[in-house]
Amino acid sequence: MPAIENLEKLNNNVIRVLEWVGLAGLIVMMSITCVNVIGAKVFRNPVLGALDIVVISQLTAISFAVAGALIQGRHVAVEFFVMILPKRIEQGIAVIINLLGLFLFIVIVYRLFLHAGYLWEMNEVTPTARIPLYPFVYAAAVAFIPVCIVYLFELIKSISLMVKK
Repeated sequence: MPAIENLEKLNNNVIRVLEWVGLAGLIVMMSITCVNVIGAKVFRNPVLGALDIVVISQLTAISFAVAGALIQGRHVAVEFFVMILPKRIEQGIAVIINLLGLFLFIVIVYRLFLHAGYLWEMNEVTPTARIPLYPFVYAAAVAFIPVCIVYLFELIKSISLMVKK
């Protein structure tokens, strides 16, 4: 399946770019926190909307890093029970887990797009800095699409391994 492998490499390259966006969100979050603390404690002048910026940066950092954590195996997994099962049952469980993960993230992407549309219609903004929220929710939805693709590829692999054995 060379076509699937090429798509998987393309998806992994997209995920690497998304990780850099997540890293930028983390850096912004840390920087604004430091500047705000120094400004508030030393100069008695905190950054206007610091909490808003930190929350948006946190959303960016987390949502853009999920796919990278998934492909690198840094997500939470409980495998000690599955490892003692026969290989065929283990592969069957892998199919179910990948199917559930794919379904979950498809629902998450769908709901995030709906929620972003609602935020846009209602013109929702952050409380103090008045930053529109919808672009960040749309970005989070887009950032979760590669997660769906990873789960789809893992589902295909686990089905093919289960059928081979």
